[in-house]
Amino acid sequence: MRDEEGAAAPVRPQSLMLSFLGLYVLDRGSAVYSGSVIDVFARMGVSQEAVRSTLARMVKRDLLVRHRRGRRMYFGLTPRSSEVLRDGHDRVWGAGAVNRDWDGTWTLVAFSMPEAWHSQRHDLRSRLVWAGFGSLQNGLWIAPGRIDVPAVVAGLGLEDHLNVMNAHAARPTEAAQLMSRAFDIASIAARYRAFLGRWDRPRPVPDVSDDLARQLLLHTDWLQLVRSDPRLPAQHLPADWPAIRAERVFRALSAQYDAPAKQLADAVLDTVPAEPQADR
Repeated sequence: MRDEEGAAAPVRPQSLMLSFLGLYVLDRGSAVYSGSVIDVFARMGVSQEAVRSTLARMVKRDLLVRHRRGRRMYFGLTPRSSEVLRDGHDRVWGAGAVNRDWDGTWTLVAFSMPEAWHSQRHDLRSRLVWAGFGSLQNGLWIAPGRIDVPAVVAGLGLEDHLNVMNAHAARPTEAAQLMSRAFDIASIAARYRAFLGRWDRPRPVPDVSDDLARQLLLHTDWLQLVRSDPRLPAQHLPADWPAIRAERVFRALSAQYDAPAKQLADAVLDTVPAEPQADR
């Protein structure tokens, strides 16, 4: 893969793995043989060692579970990874890249915790970014719309350290000012333009040999974009906001690659039914 200047962009094995699992394992009740995963990832220049390391790391994080069949090891989803993948699917296909339905409501999250809680603070901030929040000022994060904050922070054990509110901007503060203060709008736009630089061309930049690899790279690129996009209100964005065209390009290419990619996947992937009780 290359960025818009043509410099090589690193392939992220775990990001690619999540795209692969979401496209070819989620909701199929199956586990996939590690050797066939290695074959697929080789098409994108990912080494066998990197694939095996990624699979092992995801098992430790309760994102995959092992299923042994004779001398072969298969990997299936866990309830946690299924939830993560469905959330990603909804983000890609349900929400859309542009928020055209905003009613002026903001969700505010204020938090305070001991300075020594570096890990907890990092986990909270990561969850907030994924949910579309930006940092307005120290300890105060905002997101457009009504966000289900208890669902966002579930499992962190930080509820007693949060104050959550819904509010509207009041004079002299304008919604556009809050957006520019809490979100790096120029960087968001630049990421969409970089995506267009790679994919909106007669021959997309990723130098791979088939549509299975292209589909995985495309979905990985797009999911990384929407993960970092807070879906800011359309009425406060430039008329030529690049997310609009980028989403059209993503959907058109995904539809173009879909059938040949599935045909290749069916030929390459060795799967077995995922049993409830598995060898972890």
